[in-house]
Amino acid sequence: MPWRECLNEGLVIPAHPLCLTAERKLDEERQRALTRYYMDSGAGGVAVGVHTTQFTIRGTGLLEPVLRMAREETQGTEVVMVAGVCGPTTQALREAELAVRLGYHAGLVSLSALKDASIGEMVEHMREVARVIPVIGFYLQPAVGGRILPYSFWRQAAEIEGMVAIKMAPFNRYQTLDVIRAVAESGRAEEIALYTGNDDNIVADLLTPFTFGGITMRVKGGLLGQWAVGTRSAVQMLKRIKDGAPPALLLSLGAQLTDLNAALFDAANLFHGCIAGIHEVLVRQGRMAGRWCLDPNEDLSPGQMEEIGRVMELYPHLLE
Repeated sequence: MPWRECLNEGLVIPAHPLCLTAERKLDEERQRALTRYYMDSGAGGVAVGVHTTQFTIRGTGLLEPVLRMAREETQGTEVVMVAGVCGPTTQALREAELAVRLGYHAGLVSLSALKDASIGEMVEHMREVARVIPVIGFYLQPAVGGRILPYSFWRQAAEIEGMVAIKMAPFNRYQTLDVIRAVAESGRAEEIALYTGNDDNIVADLLTPFTFGGITMRVKGGLLGQWAVGTRSAVQMLKRIKDGAPPALLLSLGAQLTDLNAALFDAANLFHGCIAGIHEVLVRQGRMAGRWCLDPNEDLSPGQMEEIGRVMELYPHLLE
């Protein structure tokens, strides 16, 4: 099946972490093994070079080899490959060209570097990137480096011909609805796949029919840091949603998933330990050697270790 059709069908797309040694060098063996875990779990895609991979990978010389390793491990499969595209326009175009050269299908475009840009400037930035690689819009919450992106931005962005999907991750219901309404009213509801990045509200996003002006849209799948762990469980959960399992049962499962995510993402401390929290679970599962991040100051928050222990004990069925 062509990758666009796969994307529109709805996929589990984990955001790929970065495996490091104690010296904060790339742990190639575990990096490749982690990609294979996602494939073996049934993930339909992988996102690399994104927030969960650590934006600071840029400038370390690791971005290209990490992108290449993931692509090598998925060769010969139908897995949809998404590369993070960051920075001002010149940098973003360079990263988009790298992704195309390595065989990636789409670029997840972060606007974090354009904090002072106007709506028109941001739309033009995305349009330029879309001339190089099909783009996935990205609404990243301000707590981890994003900015508020109003309805007017998404309404214009939805008209970009190369826009194939949008990852909604503002962790805010009002802002999530801005995106969905903009796509519904753009006339491209059939062409742009909606993906949840709201790790705090995954199941409700996937269950809800959103109707604007007589057009009903569904969130097709998820591109999530939360799904960097428990990927097999996520694949099973998405299948249950598509198969029409009882909504009350699924919403109960969703509440458990939100509780799990609060500990992993360190919601109590404004998400300071979100990447280290994902790493800690992977360490306990034997998939990482340690929870080291590129920035030595990036680690778990006080009390987060205990919270992770609590939710791992409570929800083992969400962490397979």
